[in-house]
Amino acid sequence: MNFEKLQVWKKSARLSADLYKALRELRDFGFRDQITRSGLSIPSNIAEGMSRFSNKDKRHFLVIARGSCAELRTQVYIGIEIGYINEQQGRHWLQETRDISAMLHGLITTLNDEQNAAS
Repeated sequence: MNFEKLQVWKKSARLSADLYKALRELRDFGFRDQITRSGLSIPSNIAEGMSRFSNKDKRHFLVIARGSCAELRTQVYIGIEIGYINEQQGRHWLQETRDISAMLHGLITTLNDEQNAAS
């Protein structure tokens, strides 16, 4: 399966790019680097996982991507709370992370079903 055709990869790559653009002027380099790294981790792990041969390996990387999505969501909440992220923008990103997480869950479930059918 070509990861570049997956909607979840496209959506997460756009979110990662949005994070970089919106936070490029943030002077708290530690926070900025952490939030952009977790955002970048999502599409990167999707790409790596979907490039693997076995469904077990694919699932492993998709679970990591889902974990990075939860990490990013936490950082967005904190960024809103401390005033680094505009609340409207932050709420949009929170919804994006929820949507991406749900899409990843669906993809993981599909891979599980394929594995069970093959057994």
